[in-house]
Amino acid sequence: MKRKESAEQYKQLDKVIDESKGMPGPIIQTLHAAQKVFGYLPRPVIEYVADKLGKPRSEVYGVATFYHLFHLTPKGKFQLKVCLGTACYIRGGQMIVDIINTELGIGIGNVTEDGIFSLEVVRCIGACGLAPAMMVNDKVYDRLVSPAKVRTVINQYRVLAAEELKQSA
Repeated sequence: MKRKESAEQYKQLDKVIDESKGMPGPIIQTLHAAQKVFGYLPRPVIEYVADKLGKPRSEVYGVATFYHLFHLTPKGKFQLKVCLGTACYIRGGQMIVDIINTELGIGIGNVTEDGIFSLEVVRCIGACGLAPAMMVNDKVYDRLVSPAKVRTVINQYRVLAAEELKQSA
């Protein structure tokens, strides 16, 4: 899924850059704002931030790739994060990944064509006693021990996405 940055988004970013230019260490703050505006940090945005802040592009790129909270690729509206920590893996975490792959046609690190879902794996979400588990955005779904349970979670978000689309039309 390819997204294009708009002039309006760059205007929003310019406002943040202008406000933070004189502050010490503005890179993290500016990248955070850029990701909020664009949804992720595509290479042209990283280069733009570097140029506007008068910093080497390599320095800004280094910050963007060092911190896990920054994303260089688009994420879905609903970010599926499957735990593959020890407890979740032993109790079926990989099955969750496989079901998502089959149901949505995406692999780890990918986004559905419509931009609704993205899939990541994480090492622990702190629900070891409730394994296997996954998160959708910030909500934890635990004891996903059967394909049917995983499909139910996916279908809840399909319905939600369809309702939101219907309301915006």
